[in-house]
Amino acid sequence: MKSVDHKTAVWDSASAEMLLKAEHDCVDTCFSRMETQRNQCRFGRDGLCCRICHMGPCKISAKSPKGVCGADADTIVARNFLREVTGGTSAHSDHGRHLILRLKKVAEGNGNGYQIKDEMALRYAARLYKLTERDRTANEVALDLANLFIAEMTSQEEILKTLSLAPEKQQNIWKRRNVQPVGIDRTVVESMHRSTMGVDHDYRNILLHAFRTALADGWGGSRMAAIVSDILFGTASPVRSTSNLGILQEHTVNILVHGHEPELSEMLAVAVQDPETIRYAKDAGAEGITLAGICCTANEILMRHGIPVAGNFLQQELAIITGAVEMMITDVQCCMPSLPDVARAYHTLIISTSEMAQTVGSVQHVFDEDDALHSANTIVRRAIDNFKNRDPHKVAIPSASRPLVAGFSVDAIKYMLGGRFRASFRPLNDAIIQGRIKGLVGIVGCSNPKEQLEYYVNTLTKKLIQHNVLVLKTGCAAIASAKEGMLLPETALEHAGPGLREVCEAVGIPPVLHMGSCVDNARILEAATEVVREGGLGDDLSQIPAVGVAPEWMSEKAIAIGCYFVASGVDVILGHPFHIAGSDNVTRFLNLETTELFGGSFHVCPDPDEAFLKIMELLDRSREKLGINKKTERKLYDMKDRRALDV
Repeated sequence: MKSVDHKTAVWDSASAEMLLKAEHDCVDTCFSRMETQRNQCRFGRDGLCCRICHMGPCKISAKSPKGVCGADADTIVARNFLREVTGGTSAHSDHGRHLILRLKKVAEGNGNGYQIKDEMALRYAARLYKLTERDRTANEVALDLANLFIAEMTSQEEILKTLSLAPEKQQNIWKRRNVQPVGIDRTVVESMHRSTMGVDHDYRNILLHAFRTALADGWGGSRMAAIVSDILFGTASPVRSTSNLGILQEHTVNILVHGHEPELSEMLAVAVQDPETIRYAKDAGAEGITLAGICCTANEILMRHGIPVAGNFLQQELAIITGAVEMMITDVQCCMPSLPDVARAYHTLIISTSEMAQTVGSVQHVFDEDDALHSANTIVRRAIDNFKNRDPHKVAIPSASRPLVAGFSVDAIKYMLGGRFRASFRPLNDAIIQGRIKGLVGIVGCSNPKEQLEYYVNTLTKKLIQHNVLVLKTGCAAIASAKEGMLLPETALEHAGPGLREVCEAVGIPPVLHMGSCVDNARILEAATEVVREGGLGDDLSQIPAVGVAPEWMSEKAIAIGCYFVASGVDVILGHPFHIAGSDNVTRFLNLETTELFGGSFHVCPDPDEAFLKIMELLDRSREKLGINKKTERKLYDMKDRRALDV
């Protein structure tokens, strides 16, 4: 096992403590495995390795500039990039499909414990899609909506209806560039077909389909997933909770839920509050049950139930190393196959609950969605039964934990800005126009052991709010801010610039708004669309002072997210580049030419200070074009001036 310098590997004290304990316990982690993988393949890093057919694998170099079939660097790099975007789109959209099918069952009267929690969200969504909802039952409306969403998945010829939720000018840009996706399934299948050997060899054509596929994610699968989640589980509103590994308790049964699909976690949240289950835990010698989240499931149950967050993607192994976790329950996406290996050093049970996501060494317990609460109760009781196997000598829970406020859905933001009867983005637009707020920055994405965990995210976030930038966050980036104590209204008093502080104090919001899991990045675009529709800041997303940032990203999902932001006209800062360096043409297309096509492009900034300067430059450029970058001079009016006023 490679030794890890915990001071350079992680930012927060809890993670550093667990890395030291991992070495003491001789447990391998992603951080030590990163050390063994430092000399990573140059051809893979540059996107120049082609394994699409079995004449290869081929690698492109100065000596061999073409593969066996004749494909050059541009074709190979572009095809590899398209397949990554397709992988990310598939993950988010399949997540959406599961929720849509659940909504259909509920609408048909087969909820089996699930129900429509937010009827207002249902009826609002129906109106967005021009479905008849007046004088009809909630189930009737829900069935129509579910069927419409299923058609969005399977349509063969019709343009996605969800694109109509974007500003009209944005829709016209997509139409003009011929990147409007049809059914999500068809778009994904076509991506794989195009990138098969002997099909599409024009790097520009391939990359345009990558953006078409990404739009099927951001304005299709992800957007529908967010809409259905609100209908089934309730629209999030601000809620207080706590974060980091210190939320684990020495004398309770500790259960961690990890993954991305909220159906199981919603039922677990109910199961752990059942008086009989709590009594069962106390009979087992525990003082109660602590349920907490890891990664994006953490964000889902946090923003709807206030359930604490144990950590983000790179803390999943570290949580087990505390020795205090009875069970980690996984479903899909971002669950490391190393978890059972780490758990063997302790007593932790790794429970895999998805038929499609099995892990060697875990216990397979497929979650029965047709008897959801009973299934959740069975899993919880199994965790309680494991409490007696905990070894007190191996328990070391870090003390670090911080309070937070999370759950800022678009509806919640509108309510906080304008109240129940005047809910509106008008105060936010006015604050941007008047210069109190410089602009909006969405910071999203995973954590990556190539970087010091959370250093980039937290350093950049602090600098932005100091300079009056309102920050919107999702996923692991949001968890990083939670652990740093930046998801609190009080943070504005301590760290925000004077303009942002004034707005946050008046409204009662933190300067960093938690908007959900990584699939909820669609909510950031929804918020940006509200800004456009409110008026005064342009008529498409490329005109408003807004930037997206993926500082420590690692997943194919992050690539799809970045592409649908850029295709929507929003510039995106990357903490490290895509695997495209082997093609100057592909690099130029993504980092420059997309500005002409869509209004936004990618910018690679490996350093947070460099990223900050680039963001401020981009925000200033947007403000200049809008004519709002001038400070309004205060003038003392004399009587002549007052008579001249036409009031």
